[in-house]
Amino acid sequence: MNASTFSLCVYCGARPGGNAAFLEAARTLGDAISEKGWRLVYGAGDVGIMGAVAEAASAGSAPTLGVIPTHLMQAEAPRGAFKDRIITETMHERKKVMVMNADAVAVLPGGAGSLDEFFEVLTWAQLGLHSKPIYLVDIEGYWQPLVALIDHVIENGFADESLRDLFQVVPTVEALVSDLSRS
Repeated sequence: MNASTFSLCVYCGARPGGNAAFLEAARTLGDAISEKGWRLVYGAGDVGIMGAVAEAASAGSAPTLGVIPTHLMQAEAPRGAFKDRIITETMHERKKVMVMNADAVAVLPGGAGSLDEFFEVLTWAQLGLHSKPIYLVDIEGYWQPLVALIDHVIENGFADESLRDLFQVVPTVEALVSDLSRS
């Protein structure tokens, strides 16, 4: 792989979710990563929308880096070959390795794990530990309750308004790709 290849860390659900638009967005993002010649950094699983992103990126010959902790190997590890993989001991180490190997972070719909990943990378940005762009990909308004919660936290004095400047909300994968292509 070329050392200058742009790498996108994608956080998302290990389940497909209840809206077909989520899987479609995952496949669209995987296709776009391949078309742009980017590398996918992801949670190394072949399940849910995480698997859909990886399958689409791999089908287009995009380089991928999967990062998975040992305790998830049975539940989420890909049965197929999705290129490079790093096995970590802990979830915290997994998140650190993923961010260290990426130029930007995109969060597709997901559950508690995706929220955990988003808040950790957001907190690291708030503390000045990185300055990588963070995107919430708001497929069909999925992240609007989260955005409202963050606004609520700011309005109630538990975070400075600058917290909102540490991430961007984009409505579609196409908007994400367009914004990243300009960077």
